[in-house]
Amino acid sequence: MGAIFFVSSLSDPPVPASTDKPLHWLAYLGLAVLVVRALAGGLPRRIGVGISVAAILITVAYGATDEVHQVFVPGRTGDVYDLMADAAGALAGTIACILWGIISPSSRDAL
Repeated sequence: MGAIFFVSSLSDPPVPASTDKPLHWLAYLGLAVLVVRALAGGLPRRIGVGISVAAILITVAYGATDEVHQVFVPGRTGDVYDLMADAAGALAGTIACILWGIISPSSRDAL
């Protein structure tokens, strides 16, 4: 969250504006993985519905506050399409954690 906030605070971030949606997706995929793991208590636990929903809500809520934050940064604007990319990344990261819990031998042993 700190890294995302820092880049959002820059008036001229070091990324091309025309291709920032994949970067939003990737950043929020990573954030979602960290949030899932924090809520689950680390690896190798399987992820349930409650943790999945909470992680997506926390990650997307952070994305929304980040877009509001950008409104106050000179040269930046909030963008609903950025938030949609953030949400897609959060969903992808959470799904990746769910799938990892299903296929990982260590998570099966932990149950």
